[in-house]
Amino acid sequence: MFIENKINKTGWIEVIAGSMFSGKTEELIRRLKRAKIAKQRIEIFKPEIDKRYSNKRIVSHDSNSIHSTPVKNACEILKYANGYEVIGIDEAQFFDDVLVDVCNELANKGTRVVVAGLDMDFLGNPFGPIPKLFSIAEFVTKVHAICMRCGNIAQYSHRLSNKEDLVVLGEKDVYEPLCRTCYTNLNFKN
Repeated sequence: MFIENKINKTGWIEVIAGSMFSGKTEELIRRLKRAKIAKQRIEIFKPEIDKRYSNKRIVSHDSNSIHSTPVKNACEILKYANGYEVIGIDEAQFFDDVLVDVCNELANKGTRVVVAGLDMDFLGNPFGPIPKLFSIAEFVTKVHAICMRCGNIAQYSHRLSNKEDLVVLGEKDVYEPLCRTCYTNLNFKN
C-alpha cells in the first residue's frame, strides 16, 4: 500500500534542452524510468503533432521509448495530471507559452515536472516556451550533440531542406547538429 508523504510535498521544474540529436528525450526517459523504479506515479505528455516514431510513445533517436499521452495543447495536461507525482513533457517547444503557467501550477501543487525540448529553432532563435521555462526552473540541463561537419560540440539544429516553415518535423534526413562555427559558415556567408 502506498503511503503519501504529505509533510514534504514540494514540487519543482526541471528543463532538459539542446539541439536535435543531443539526447534530450533520452535523458527525459531516463529520469522518468528512475522515478517509476522508485514507485512514484508518473505520466508523460507530448504534443499531438509529433507522430514521427509513435502516436502514443515518446521515442529517442536510439529507439528507447516510454508510453505517453498525446495532447492538443498545454491546458490538456492539467486535465490528466491529477494524482501523479512526476509529470514528463517532451517536445515542449511545440507548445505555446501557456505551458509555462501549466508547469508552474503543477509544481506549486507539489509535482515534479520534467520538460524536454529544443532551445533554438533552425534559425538559431529561442524556440517556443523553452526560454521562459529556463527562467522559472529549479534545474536546467543543456545537452549537446556532436557537430556532423567537424566533430566539436553542437548546439544548433541545421535544417538541410529549403522549407521555411518554423515547424518541420523530421530526422537525420531533414536536420543535422552543427557547432557554432559550422552553423555560421553555412547560414551567414557573405
